[in-house]
Amino acid sequence: MHLSDEEEAHNISLSRFESMLKTNKVFFFDSEEFEEIILHYLDIGKTTLAKKALKLALDQHPRSTGLKLVQVEMLIFEDKLEQAEKMLNELFAIEPHNEEIFIQKANICSKRDQHAQAVELLKTALLYTDDFADVYNLIGMEYLFMDELELAKQNFINCLEEDLEDQSALYNVVYCFEFLDQNQAAIDYLLQYIEKNPYSEIAWHQVGRLSYALKKYPEALHAFEYATLIDDEFLGAFMEKAKTLERLKRYEEAIAGYTRTIELDDPTSYALLRIGKCHEKLGHKKLAIEFFNKTVHEDPLLDKGWIAITDYYIRQKNFQKALFYVNKALHIDNQNRYYWKRYATINKELHFFEEAEFGYRKAVEFGDYELDTWLFWVDLLTVLGEYESAIETLNQASDYFPNSFEIEYRLAGLYYMFLETDKGKIHLLKGLALNFKQQTVLQELFPKVWNEKKVQAFIQKYTPKNL
Repeated sequence: MHLSDEEEAHNISLSRFESMLKTNKVFFFDSEEFEEIILHYLDIGKTTLAKKALKLALDQHPRSTGLKLVQVEMLIFEDKLEQAEKMLNELFAIEPHNEEIFIQKANICSKRDQHAQAVELLKTALLYTDDFADVYNLIGMEYLFMDELELAKQNFINCLEEDLEDQSALYNVVYCFEFLDQNQAAIDYLLQYIEKNPYSEIAWHQVGRLSYALKKYPEALHAFEYATLIDDEFLGAFMEKAKTLERLKRYEEAIAGYTRTIELDDPTSYALLRIGKCHEKLGHKKLAIEFFNKTVHEDPLLDKGWIAITDYYIRQKNFQKALFYVNKALHIDNQNRYYWKRYATINKELHFFEEAEFGYRKAVEFGDYELDTWLFWVDLLTVLGEYESAIETLNQASDYFPNSFEIEYRLAGLYYMFLETDKGKIHLLKGLALNFKQQTVLQELFPKVWNEKKVQAFIQKYTPKNL
């Protein structure tokens, strides 16, 4: 790669400095060279070397404001704010129009959570700076800290007007639009930005991402295609492009997109899973299973992989195989509610009712509070003759679903079976009031109760016209 003259000079300065440290000879550097050396070491986290360079720099250039400002930056970095402030006041007396003094004072205010004061200082820095982009970016960040998203957004836009290539400002302006729920406005802004900077793969990628979020899949695809044309190693854009193609039911092309992400980097379980899903949609059963197996091999902790294999075999009505895989999944994570629900569903299909009941119980225990899970569990308890447990479970479920006719009709049936007629009537009345037509729930699950004359008489009294 060809280095610019500036980069080459910077590398020579670094080499000379490191050579000086090894030989204990003292070489002369001008103050700007020293500034670059110190900031380089700070950027890569080598604070000790930065301090050494600063000491030597101040020995050689004791009056350099630039070096003293670097010293201030280091003091702020180490949270020595009072010492830094004292130095800045001394420097301000000498150079009252130096924008860097105001920037560092703002930095101190920001560290003290005095963000409004930091903004005022940065606005003063704007009067003296040549680097407007940097100062606008800093003002934007301060407004972000204050949750003033509109003002933050405007300052990041100002920054980009000064420097089109400022990628952090571009990401931040999109973040502000999204946080303010202005996705379409964000797309409009980015398209204007692209007119000035048409080869910005990041801008195209963000247009794609935002269009995808708005379910504008053809527009998203168009944007991702540009992003991947500009940078043919843009992993994120290839992944998003593949997702969009999948949404558009262009499964063959989606597979090619996901495959490209695997070529660019190590295979991810997500890409392997999506390839499997696309093959399944195309009816390539063997390939689908092959990729689902690769998914769980790549990341055994990814529940979506195990669920994909299990659901595949459930759809094929191959419940023995489905059970084999869900048991493997439970062996890895036996507190996963999605695994337990599938374990229960499969066992129910195989008429292993005790195992199925245990599965639904575990699913609820680990946080599955879906209504159908409660109802499947209760119906199995009823089949197994565990009526008291069924009533207890339904009462638990009614805390989550206080207006569920499914729960009320089941409670009515169970209480009538226990000859607790008054309680049965209360729940039957609730069920009829919530959904009169669905009294068939009682008929299907509790035919003996349904056929009792007193129950029929009770229902006749509460026809909809009398409700």
